[in-house]
Amino acid sequence: MDNRCSSLSLTNKAETSLWEIAGLKTAWPDHWHELVRLVEQRLSAYLEQAGDYPSRLRDGMAYSLLAPAKRLRPLLCLLSCEACGGQAMAAMPLACALEMIHTYSLVHDDLPGMDNDDLRRGLPSCHKQFDEATAILVGDALLTLAFQLVASDLQPAPLAQQVTQQLALAVGGAGMVGGQMDDLLFEKLPAATLTDLESIHSRKTGALFRVSAQMGGLCALHHQSEAERKEILEALKTYADAFGLGFQIVDDLLDVYGKQELMGKSVQKDASRGKLTYPGLLGVTATRERLQLAVDKAKLAAGRLGDSGTPLQMLVQWMAEREK
Repeated sequence: MDNRCSSLSLTNKAETSLWEIAGLKTAWPDHWHELVRLVEQRLSAYLEQAGDYPSRLRDGMAYSLLAPAKRLRPLLCLLSCEACGGQAMAAMPLACALEMIHTYSLVHDDLPGMDNDDLRRGLPSCHKQFDEATAILVGDALLTLAFQLVASDLQPAPLAQQVTQQLALAVGGAGMVGGQMDDLLFEKLPAATLTDLESIHSRKTGALFRVSAQMGGLCALHHQSEAERKEILEALKTYADAFGLGFQIVDDLLDVYGKQELMGKSVQKDASRGKLTYPGLLGVTATRERLQLAVDKAKLAAGRLGDSGTPLQMLVQWMAEREK
């Protein structure tokens, strides 16, 4: 096994998370750090228990999945579950599945045929560390393992079935993958509108945030009737839509102004590739104004959950102020 992969796997079993060791620790409540640590422990365990995988495939999966990262989607899932009165551990299989799907999308997005990035999470991209064929298979394996663990570990079974369906819709051709396709197509188009931009990122970025929040909430509310939980899940959807929009806006701004050593990935590449971005379309001032509107909308939606929505309000404020 690659030495770096071995150290990643071992570190995940320690009391301090990889995320903190890599210097990603930020001004989050201790509880959030603990949730990230638990996610990383479970991710490592899932890889070890995955089955008779070829060693090179397992090494590539560990290299990409266990690299230091914010774990923002699983954290959003777990906090949404707690905001709805549930226990975070009940949603842990879903949280880990979300991180696997997100990582798969990054591994494939970095490929030469996509965005052609050599750096991810502060390390050489999977296809640079291994090779392109291995990176493709690593992404495939992470995606399928994600659905496997939701189907097998999320309880009760009717909840797992509903979550699996919603997750497939969110990350498939009508969701994340479709958004990625349009993102590539718009590099070659001469003109685009704000509607085009928002449509792309509502799917490419927003869909996974949306399903993270809503299905995290459903893990706490699955015993209630659809009518009883409708209002709460709608508030989570509104929150996550605004959160995803704000996240993408910050990403676009950081590509212009961010520092590669902080970001852990290449910067100032969107304009050179002709990417459709908020600063490129609206200008920096209007983009920052749009970010504030998204933050305000997310906070208002989380406020509909009462005091239990406060952590979600704190999370969106951190997101807007992040530097990586």
